[in-house]
Amino acid sequence: MAATKGGGGAFLVCYAIFVVFICIPIMMAELALGRRTQSDPIGAFRREAGEESPWRWVGLLFFVTPFMIAVFYMVITVWILGYFVEILLGNLTLLAEPGTFQQFINNNSVFIYLVVVAVIVNVILLKGVKEGIERTAKLLMPALFVLLLCLVGFVLTLENASLGVNYYLIPDLTKIDATTLNIALSQAFFSLSLGMGILITYGSYMSREESAQSNSKFVAGADTAVAFFAGLLILPAIFAINPDTNPSQLSDSSIGLIFTYLPGVFLELESVVGYTGASAVAAVFFLLVFMAALTSLVSITEVPAASLIDGLGLSRKKALVRISTCMLILTMACVTSFGMSEWLTDFAVYADSRKSLFDVIVDLFYDTILPLNGLLLCLFVRTRWKRTMDDELKLGDTSYIGSYTKRYVDFSLSTFIPIVLFVIFSNTVADKYFGISFFQ
Repeated sequence: MAATKGGGGAFLVCYAIFVVFICIPIMMAELALGRRTQSDPIGAFRREAGEESPWRWVGLLFFVTPFMIAVFYMVITVWILGYFVEILLGNLTLLAEPGTFQQFINNNSVFIYLVVVAVIVNVILLKGVKEGIERTAKLLMPALFVLLLCLVGFVLTLENASLGVNYYLIPDLTKIDATTLNIALSQAFFSLSLGMGILITYGSYMSREESAQSNSKFVAGADTAVAFFAGLLILPAIFAINPDTNPSQLSDSSIGLIFTYLPGVFLELESVVGYTGASAVAAVFFLLVFMAALTSLVSITEVPAASLIDGLGLSRKKALVRISTCMLILTMACVTSFGMSEWLTDFAVYADSRKSLFDVIVDLFYDTILPLNGLLLCLFVRTRWKRTMDDELKLGDTSYIGSYTKRYVDFSLSTFIPIVLFVIFSNTVADKYFGISFFQ
């Protein structure tokens, strides 16, 4: 949960600003590039920049990034599936106990769940994006959002939940520092699938009657709403379960929060609906979260698969075999980097911190390269593609030309957005890998 690392309300403010003023213009540019070229990221940059242009290498970076992000995201999806199964087996009380999560991620059962997730992802991808993803998303995403709202309502009735609400909704602007800015930007890019080639690939499936502007604003709004209520669930739950939580300690928290605290929240439902009822609600929640994670994982994996299909002329089946084999090997290595393998657990040391293989992948591709890809896209638009982008964005949206949105997109992508991305990227590299911050 990124808000815990970023200082609660301080993170929320930065996140909202980044989504509105930086992410939406980049999202529109990616969708326009994909629709214009009708291609994967590698083909898109090659066709628009030319075969001999250095810009064609940016497409390769947009190929590697989603592949590596899919690796660590598959690990998280495996954990979610595992918790769902454990709840079905009647182990909700066990999952709510401190230390269970660490034991679970080092249990050999995670390899079984990994195989199951890999099989499901590839079955969906074999049917293609339209058939495999859209039907699942249209049915399950609204159900997940409704359940999320119900859980938020319940959590807010718990004693001491107001402490978490205050931490989350009342920003302490003194908490905004370089770390907060980097976390907020990385989370915004990841949530909106920016810098991963997903939107370029999705744009290649868009019809010319659709509005890239409207799609971008709708996706940004819907995603931000879900992220907001997710934070309103997790942070009050943390304080409700442990009122003595020190907010400064939350900066060390990670994705493990959903596995550490949510089972305890569901257990609180026992007094209302009984243990069986509480387990049923928990099972439904983790099932919906699993389906949401699965949908995202499929979308991410589609990018490198589409690149092999378009670039090498492979069949979808052969492309998926190659991608999935490499991904499975790396994911298995990541799964063992939480204690099973000493070498992979202490894989690297930088900025005086020991890092596992999983940590290295997250630091490099999630925190560092996503903003870099956004910066490179902005520079590409500014130097090579601005006029073509304008022509593409007006398709399906006659009101775009002459609108305030067009003026802002043209101005921001060419001026302050690349500056902001460059500063944050540079500070991230200096701080995360060398322990030097430009803002201290």
